[in-house]
Amino acid sequence: MLKIDLLESFIAIAECGNLSKAADKICRTQSTLSLQVKKLEESVGQSLLIRDNKGVTLTESGETLLSYAYKMMQLNSQALDELKDCQNREVIRLGVPTDFIKCYLSSCLLEFIREFTNIELVIDTDVSGNLYKRLHQGEFDVIVATHWQPPINGELLFTRRFHWVAAANGNAHKSKTIPVGLYPENCPIRAQVFANHQLSMRPIKVLLSTPSPQALCMAVENDIVIAPVAEFRINDQMQILDPLEHGLPPLPVFNESLYLNPDTQTHATLQLINLIKANVEHKGYQIDAPSI
Repeated sequence: MLKIDLLESFIAIAECGNLSKAADKICRTQSTLSLQVKKLEESVGQSLLIRDNKGVTLTESGETLLSYAYKMMQLNSQALDELKDCQNREVIRLGVPTDFIKCYLSSCLLEFIREFTNIELVIDTDVSGNLYKRLHQGEFDVIVATHWQPPINGELLFTRRFHWVAAANGNAHKSKTIPVGLYPENCPIRAQVFANHQLSMRPIKVLLSTPSPQALCMAVENDIVIAPVAEFRINDQMQILDPLEHGLPPLPVFNESLYLNPDTQTHATLQLINLIKANVEHKGYQIDAPSI
């Protein structure tokens, strides 16, 4: 094994061409350098230096080793720098609703990652109810979450409207027991569907439960289920159903808000929050809640 301290001494000798000068350069005694060269020659099984009255020169084996010694010293330095950077690198843990991660990535999160290369942004997705719970368990620094009530200890970003939709020329919504697609447990949209469903309304059965809005929309378009879908996702392959006319639970307006872990806030998390809010303003949404 070639030890770094031996290689450092060997490089100094090769560059100075003299043991005495090399010893002064790296603040070691000449006898220490001689001993280190001996250990290095024993490790490689080759003679590395030619000594004469003028100083020292490298043997052919010494020239070969010198080339590798420079590379090994460079790798050693890079490894130490990388470890130092990792130790000092800030990590921000962000939670975003699964159904809206694409929107945030394309609008502002990729910009943050590109701009702040000294910060590691860890993004996790989940339904809003789980995100809020995990924030209070200390798993996140910042979350974006959806709820039908105004945010408590949070900051309103904007509101989203959801509508019951069916296939444009479909029959699923005409069934005696209506097949529905919903987001998973702990999703506030799912919670409101069941909370607002009355015995006087038409019975529903859940055929699809998924965090993917794309899966919900495809199931609707293929006339398999009806589903509550965000207004901006509704396309010409769908029709909006009036809840009163079709005996469906009414859907409230949902608030999308920012929530923070007060114990982990830094200047970097503030920059991330400001970027998210700036993106919302750029898209024309209203931010009217007081600051956190």
